[in-house]
Amino acid sequence: MERADAAEDARLRSILDLLGDPRRARHALGEALSAHGIHADDPRLAATQQVFARYPDDAALDEATLFEAIRPNARLLERAFLGELVIPDFASFTTELRDIFDETRALEDGEVATYIPQLARVAPGHYGVSACTVDGQRFSAGDSDVDFTAQSCMKPLNYCFALEENGEDEVHRIIGREPSGRGFNELTLNKENRPHNPMINAGAIATCSLIRRGASVADRFDHVMEQWRRLTGGRKAGFSNAVYLSEKDKGDRNYALGYFMKEKRVFPEGTDLLQTLEFYFQCCSIETSCERMALVAATLANGGICPMTGERVLRFSTVRSCLSLMYSCGMYDFSGEFAFTIGLPAKSGVSGGLMVVVPNVLGFCTWSPRLDPLGNSVRGIAFCKELVGRFNFHNYDDLVGSLDAKRDPRRRMLLR
Repeated sequence: MERADAAEDARLRSILDLLGDPRRARHALGEALSAHGIHADDPRLAATQQVFARYPDDAALDEATLFEAIRPNARLLERAFLGELVIPDFASFTTELRDIFDETRALEDGEVATYIPQLARVAPGHYGVSACTVDGQRFSAGDSDVDFTAQSCMKPLNYCFALEENGEDEVHRIIGREPSGRGFNELTLNKENRPHNPMINAGAIATCSLIRRGASVADRFDHVMEQWRRLTGGRKAGFSNAVYLSEKDKGDRNYALGYFMKEKRVFPEGTDLLQTLEFYFQCCSIETSCERMALVAATLANGGICPMTGERVLRFSTVRSCLSLMYSCGMYDFSGEFAFTIGLPAKSGVSGGLMVVVPNVLGFCTWSPRLDPLGNSVRGIAFCKELVGRFNFHNYDDLVGSLDAKRDPRRRMLLR
């Protein structure tokens, strides 16, 4: 035991040596972590912050106190200082992200969605970007902390919740898993009289019928909100009652889809159609932000484990199924083109949100309300194209024999 304690003390002392002057170690620690993208509000640092909170900011802390502070995060600190986080040179990488953000901010093409009155009133100039790696390294720019309603960005998450509860066979007995080749709210089913996939409105409504069957609408919505909280490492999602009422009032097409599916016996036995539609409208009206959606995307990139807490929120098999359908069906009628040019799983929403997953590396979210004719954010698509143009994030950029000159931020990179 004494030998183990001595080894741990040596390990902690080596970290302090890297921080330099012991009188500045507390501040040097914050600066070093920030440079690697680890923010002070990271829940993994809670124990460290509690120790520091006992002393004034300008207090000189002795070695024993510093050991107490860094011990809970010794492995995270070592990995950061030794360049072992998934993106070692995070500062250079985020310089590029900000450059892409600034370039695409100049775009003013597209129009805000108008079929939901509340969305039509959103200031079109908003633009935010956030990214989070599987190691919890975070970056944000612009209006990244401004709330917007999830709209269709909730569809892959509800699909995950349904899979967790019912299993793949039961979910896909009711919902297909092929691209529809039709509009996202088209009044159509596949040849087996099922919705084509869970990423379009018909499939998303059917998905809602599979979540917490038999519970009240209130309890079902509470369940979904709790899953959002877990996916984001403890950050609570919001809810826009105004958007919900607007969705409900202007949702004639979704009511038509619901009754069409009821006629074709899509829903499980005993489904209350109107309650299912209420639940669907509620889920569309969940409020999030780029920062929170990037955490959700990072959890998916990390195989279902939240980078900020280490909690397994979703099974690996659930995430694999979800990312497969995001890749093939997540971008409305632009899904095939997005898979071809960007090559990443993604999901867009008519509020202007765009959630993208780089498996095993990071997740990111852009938000800009101006949409192209297919319902996707103009700036968001441009951001993705530029990102994949610079870095080898496309699904097939790592093929054997590739001569592509793109850079890999997962290794030490030098800016051109």
